[in-house]
Parts: sequence; structure tokens; C-alpha cells
Amino acid sequence: MQNEKRQHVLFVVTMILMSIYLLWRMIFTLPWDQGWMNMVFGILLIVAETVTVLTTFELFIQKMQKERTQLEFPNIPPEHYPDVDVFIATHNEPVDLLYKTVNACAFMDYPDKQKVHIYLCDDGGRPEVQELASEFGIGYLGFPGNKEAKSGNLNNALSKTSSPLIATFDADMIPQHTFLMKTVPYFLLSEFIEENGQWRPRREDEREEDFKLGLVQTPQSFYNPDLFQFNLYAEQEIPNEQDFFSREVNILRNASNAVAYTGSNTVISRRAMEEIQGFPLNTITEDFETSIRLQQAGYITYATQEVQAAGLTTTTIPSMIKQRIRWARGIIQSLQNTGAIFSKKLPIWTRVTYLSSFLYWWSFFNRLIFILAPILFALFDFQIVNTSFWEIVIFWLPSYFCYSMSMRYLSSNIRNQRWSQVIDTIFMPYLIMPVFLETIGIRERKFKVTSKKKTAGRKVISSLWYALPHIFLLLLSIAAVIRFVDGKYGLALFFSSIIIFWLMHNMIALFYALFFMVGRRAYRETERIRAQEDITIHYEASSLRYQGKTVDVSEQGIAFHVPYPIYLPERVRISLTVTTKRYEANLDAVVVYVKEDGEGWRYSAMVQPISEADKRQYMQIIYDRKHSLPEQMNMWDTAYDDMLRNVRKRIVQPKSDQRKMPRVQLRQPVVFTNGARCTLRSFNYLFFSASGFQGDISAGTQVTFYTKSNIEIILQHTGKTTARHREVLLSVENIDELLERGLINQLLDDLIHPHSEHLAREVKEG
Repeated sequence: MQNEKRQHVLFVVTMILMSIYLLWRMIFTLPWDQGWMNMVFGILLIVAETVTVLTTFELFIQKMQKERTQLEFPNIPPEHYPDVDVFIATHNEPVDLLYKTVNACAFMDYPDKQKVHIYLCDDGGRPEVQELASEFGIGYLGFPGNKEAKSGNLNNALSKTSSPLIATFDADMIPQHTFLMKTVPYFLLSEFIEENGQWRPRREDEREEDFKLGLVQTPQSFYNPDLFQFNLYAEQEIPNEQDFFSREVNILRNASNAVAYTGSNTVISRRAMEEIQGFPLNTITEDFETSIRLQQAGYITYATQEVQAAGLTTTTIPSMIKQRIRWARGIIQSLQNTGAIFSKKLPIWTRVTYLSSFLYWWSFFNRLIFILAPILFALFDFQIVNTSFWEIVIFWLPSYFCYSMSMRYLSSNIRNQRWSQVIDTIFMPYLIMPVFLETIGIRERKFKVTSKKKTAGRKVISSLWYALPHIFLLLLSIAAVIRFVDGKYGLALFFSSIIIFWLMHNMIALFYALFFMVGRRAYRETERIRAQEDITIHYEASSLRYQGKTVDVSEQGIAFHVPYPIYLPERVRISLTVTTKRYEANLDAVVVYVKEDGEGWRYSAMVQPISEADKRQYMQIIYDRKHSLPEQMNMWDTAYDDMLRNVRKRIVQPKSDQRKMPRVQLRQPVVFTNGARCTLRSFNYLFFSASGFQGDISAGTQVTFYTKSNIEIILQHTGKTTARHREVLLSVENIDELLERGLINQLLDDLIHPHSEHLAREVKEG
């Protein structure tokens, strides 16, 4: 509570200081006597600053009201849960992608699962999608022709179903098993009331007729790194770029009832949809416009903070840019279609929020102005701000410091000011013109489904085309720094520090953009998700079973950790059983590589479910969980760290793990049965490496020694040496026999904890 009060005080102080700063800028700093070009750029800069600050003020105010706008989650008796229709909207997505979403929907918890009706809503009318629906025993609603895009598809589904609640999912969005149980109860708040800690049905006189809940939106979340995380080698440092909107901004909009429907991971009231006559058609962002129309009809749109579904984010730069252009144009379209900013059907604070939504898309133009302003001053001698150094220190520095601190509190460590500027800088060249055209009424009509495929689109040459605007601005910034500091020393350099600061500040964002556009090669087709689950390992030629913990899981592979090295032959099928509290899957596997990991050993294997039932269980083991990507920023990570990491990662190529067997380090003297001696240096079940040979042993010779448990080990001198030619390789000739007799574990224990003496028994000459 105290921390919250401090945040609110900081927000108020920031708004006061920034207001003083903006008034000072407007009244005292415009270059009235410097010519019309200076005046134009001076006005553009002040407008950009004002718009940026005022849109942030709106978020500050909503943040201060956040706790007062949270709906209480009711505990509803099972028999009162209503029927729910689950719509999975698909256009041209591959069936294997749909499989995971349909499978997850089938596993969703509900008091009476007969009340959950799942439908594949296919606007392509594809036979393979209908077959998938048949395999899962769910409904299929074909809608050939792609008429009216996603809205037409969902409206068709609405017309053929009847449940009072509708859950909508995009084709790639995989819900957790708790999704319905975390969302549906909100719709019963008008029918139940809490009394003495218990929830009971309301009496007629207790009914809240004014409480009309239109939709409940859970966050958009992603199990694969987005391009900002991936291309900038920051998948362990920053959250997904869209988390700031889904888990912060959209939650704050509960305060003004301006929550945006994001098209998926949502439960909607059928009654509300019928009242607004279904999903709107004259827009390319039907989801956003749906939420506005629900609010205009008097319905509450509510956003929750807990992630309940995750999907695939875009994986190529062209698809990400196209997606943002569609969002920008679609949101402006929807605001114009509904007249939301001026609509008398909406409260004033909701309209202010929508004005802020509109102005947000102009932040990319603002970013261009912020980059150009110091360049124009330092490189081309434009005088666009008429002030002195000390005036800037007095009016700008305190407000900027408080503003930066407030932004950190605002975003709950999901985003900071630096990353906001980086993201705006990256998108800036490609969004200014679409936003301008849409604003003046030149509209984009065609709906395009965003591609989520991993392609070769991350190649350096093709991506660099997208970096040309950033390279141009970066070169201008470098030239501006060189020209501006040339010949300056001492106090002159000190008084120039603010311009130098802004030039360097913008250059950092431009370097980020350059690294982003250069990209990074993707090696894996499917994402690995960190998961610690129980795993049983069994090799059919042995009666032994081993217990371990998974490290990560994916559709094609698995990594698991065991406390000691175990013998799993390469290129030989082994059996794995992964068990969680809810699921169990049996897998065929082939070990790909092994490496020492902390106090144990890590094995990675290619896997394939044994049966269809195992496949469905395994998909849930992978995806029915919170994703393992960061939910908050690493606050210790600086721009310097990011730059250094990017340079290092791009210069130093990672070494791939090739070892198929665990290599246990030893330092064990042995005496063979023929009297020869050596020191065993390492062991990987198939070979020992050894040095310090004495006595009769040469290439081709077979020798024998016994461990402290009297296990016979037969070795053959291979004549080969290790990579650095320091140690000789001795092959283990009777490994299969040891495996059949179940002596592998005892052998390993004997080698790690050897007896002090070994008795000679016999010699076999090869």
C-alpha cells in the first residue's frame, strides 16, 4: 500500500513538472525570429512532445484507479455454469497448427463438459479441416468463399449456434485447461452475491440490472520469442513486446471501460452480440470495433491479467510490419466507423481513452521528429528551440527524470522508456504514411491473415532493405556528432552536452533497429518450452529404468536431466514416459547429444508419441502451462549490455553439442590381468581414454581388469587417440553383456569410487 501511494505521488509530481515544462516550451522557446522553416520544425517538435506526454498522462490517471476497477471473481456452484460455444476461427492455417488448439480446447475444465460445444469455424471450407473436426468429435462450421473475412466467418457461426456464452480463439491460440473456469464466472456476477464469505444467488430485489458484462478478455500471450526478443538476443531479458498492451494498458482501460477485444482468448455474451447485430463488417480490425460497439450499447468490457492462452507471434520482419500496418489502419478505421472519440453513447473518460488510442499511432511520426530535431540543430544549424543551457537544466531535467521513473512504475517492469523508444524507432519508417493515409480517409479494405511460419526471411541481405531508413538516420546522427563536437573543449563541450546526449540517445535506438533488421538465423522448427516434469527412461535391451526431470519440451524433441550418467546407446530407440499431475505421455526417443550439466547430466533426444492418445497428452504437456519466456524485464540489463551481447553473438558462432554419450572424467590407475598398467582418464560406456601405459599392450591387444565389485571389463587397444593425441582410446568389448546382466549402474559406481587394487586374472591377445 505504501509503495502504491509513493507511485501515485510520483505520477502527480511528474504530471505537474511535465505540464510546467510544456507551458515553458510553448510560451518561451519557440523560434519566432528564426525564419519560417525553424518555426515549422519548432512547432512540430512541441506538438510531438505534447502528444507524447498527454497520452502518458491518461495512462498515469488510469493506473491510479486500477485497484478500484477490478471485478471480484465469484465462486459459483457447478450447476449454475451455462452452456458455452467455443469458436476456433480458421482461414488458411495448416491442420497441424489447428490440431494443438482443438486438442487444448477439448481438455478445458468445466463442471459439465456436455455444456461445452467446440466448433471449427472454417471460412475456407477445407475437407482436411472437416476431417480434423470429425477426429476430435467436435462441430464443423464451413463457410467457403471467405466472405467478409473473419467477421463473416464468426457471424456464420453465431447464426448456427445458441449457447449464451461464446469463447473465441484464433487458430494458433492454445488455451490452458483453466481458461473457462477463470472467465465464465464473471458473467454470473449479476446473478450471485457474496454474503459472509459465501456466494449465493441474488434475490429479485438484489438484481443489478445495470451490470451488463459484454466480454472478458484474457491477455494475448506467446510461447515463441517475438522478433524483438529473438533478433536482439534478448529472449531471457525482456517480455514479449505485446505484453505491455495485453498485461498493462488493456488492464488499465478497465478504469474507463475502454478494454479492447483482441480477437482471441475471449468469452463474449451472445445477448450482447445480438444487440450489436454481430461482428462488424466494414473494418479490418473487427475485434477492436466489436468492443467499442459493445461499450456504446451499455456493456462492460473487462480485461483480466492472468494469462490463460498462448499462441504464435510473427517470425519475419515483413509479416510483423504488415501486421502493425493492419492494426494501425484498422483501429483508425474503427474509431471513424463508430465515432468513438465524439460518441455521446460513451462516457467522457472512455472517449478520452479512444483519443489516446488514436494519438498513439502518431507516436511513430513523433519519434521521427525527436530523431531529426538534434540532427537539424547540430548538422544543419537549425534553431528550433530558443533557450539557454541552464533553462533546459531547470525545466527539462527534473521533469525528464520523474517521467522516466513514472514510466517504470507504469509498466510494472514489463517495459521501460528505452525499449518503448527502440520499438517506436524500428516501426517508425513504415507506419507514418499508413497512419496519415487512413486518417485522411484513404482506407485499406483488404484483410490479410498474418503469417506465423518460420521462413528464410531472417536472411541478412533481404532484411537490410528494411534497415535503409535507419541506416540513413544513423549516418546523419554520426555526422552531426562529429560536426558538433569538432573544436569544442572544456566548458564549450559541457554546454553542448544536452544536444550530444540526445544524438547519442537516438543513435542507440537506431543501432538497436539495425541489429533488429539484420536478424538472426532460426535453427529450430518448433519452440522449446522450459518444463520440469517427471520422466522415466527405459532402454529395452536393459531391465533398468531411470528417473529424471525434463529440462525443456517441444513437439520434436525433449531434454532431460539425470543426477548421474546413464547408458543410452546412440541411434537406438529408447522409451520415455513423461508424467505431470494431469497428463502422461509415452514417447519413442533417440538420443541426439549428452553433456554434463551442473551436478548431473543433460540428455537431448528426438521424440515421437507412441499413439494418438499419447500425442494428445504430450501436446498438453508442452502447451498447457505458462510459457517460459520472461514476464518482466531484467532491470539490470543496460543498453551497453544489449549492444555488447549483440556484437558478441553475431561474431562468435556457437559450438553445437555433438557428443552422443556422457563422458565421465576419471583418474584411476588399473592393473590388467597380463601385468600391464595404465591410468584411465575418462569413460563414455563405449570407450575409455587412458595414458601412462606400462607393460605389454599395443594396438589390437585385448586386456581385462576387474572392478571392486568383481565386474569383468574387457578392453581392446584401438590404436586411436583423442583429439589432442594425449590419450589412447580403449574400446569396451563386453558392454552389451554388462547391459544384459544389469551391471551398468554398478560399473559406473565402481569407476567413480574405485577399489585401491585390481587383481590380474587373464590375458587375451588380439
